[in-house]
Amino acid sequence: MATKEAVAQLALLPERVAVVEIKVNNIEDKLVDLKSDVKDMHDCLDQTRETVVAQLHMMTDEYRSNAEKYYEHANTLNAQQTAQHEELAGKISELEKIKSKWTMYAMVALAFAAGSGWVNAVNFPHILKFLGL
Repeated sequence: MATKEAVAQLALLPERVAVVEIKVNNIEDKLVDLKSDVKDMHDCLDQTRETVVAQLHMMTDEYRSNAEKYYEHANTLNAQQTAQHEELAGKISELEKIKSKWTMYAMVALAFAAGSGWVNAVNFPHILKFLGL
């Protein structure tokens, strides 16, 4: 025959089984909720991915159009700058030619004055008086 202790444990067994069944049912309900949440999250991620990809395409197209405009503007500015540099180079070249021409004339005049003896004959105060200084 069974002992008192075994009889007491057998009496509690249906209650313990009922508690375990309730816990298993609760776990199953929570698993259903988790599956639903995971499906909702998956759908949300799909929509977010599509939105992000569409936004990236739009931004890429905008960047390309703006980049073309930027490079066109930069090329225009570069052409203007090149034209200005060429114009300034021409002006500088002309000024250098004039400078060398007048330097050559001054050297020829000094050589002529020195060769003819005019430099030794004229005193420095007479030159200053001639120049108005």
